[in-house]
Amino acid sequence: MTVGFEQAAIKIEKQQEFAKLQAAVEQAFLPETAERFLKQLDRKGIRVRDFDAVLAARALEDVAGASAVSLGLLYQALPLSDQAQMREFYLSKLETVDIALRHRFKKLYQYY
Repeated sequence: MTVGFEQAAIKIEKQQEFAKLQAAVEQAFLPETAERFLKQLDRKGIRVRDFDAVLAARALEDVAGASAVSLGLLYQALPLSDQAQMREFYLSKLETVDIALRHRFKKLYQYY
């Protein structure tokens, strides 16, 4: 018998704040907005996997058209477990970008 890996479900403590951040991340990585988001990161010299730098540069607000509330402040207000889950969500979404677009912005996707 083979048992596969199953990620443990961790309850989100601040669901409303988490949902706002999640919606902004989803918006940034939609096929119609991903190129604009990646161009913005490229202009600012931010690697796509550096979530803290993305928040500090307000890149998600610019692309997702978020309200006046800073998503960085919203993220900081989350408990550590929610922050970790948001980073995981962000990292999983950046891998959903079309391969041709990822190749165009390969410098942003590099690990080093």
